[in-house]
Amino acid sequence: MQAFTEKALQTIKSIPSGKVMTYGQIAACSGSPRGARQVARLLHSMSGKHQLPWHRVVNSQGQIVIRDEEARYAQQAFLEGEGVEVDRRGKIDLKRYQFNPSETL
Repeated sequence: MQAFTEKALQTIKSIPSGKVMTYGQIAACSGSPRGARQVARLLHSMSGKHQLPWHRVVNSQGQIVIRDEEARYAQQAFLEGEGVEVDRRGKIDLKRYQFNPSETL
């Protein structure tokens, strides 16, 4: 497994319940600031195998962007179950809910 992949998986697993991170933020924390799409591919292909909290990852505007309607509703339900407020447009207040791993060091 490549170093970026290992670091990205570790970063995703570190997102606590009730918090979210963006694809780009995870990429930057993993050493590839322009690797947001790669993070999306990792989530798509490795979430089940590595028990990743995929639902805690949103886009840079704090929006749920999964195209599949059923998965989008599942993501919203999981987040709301953890206390994250999601508005009717599927948007989350990043100022309130965004996790910043560097603040926990």
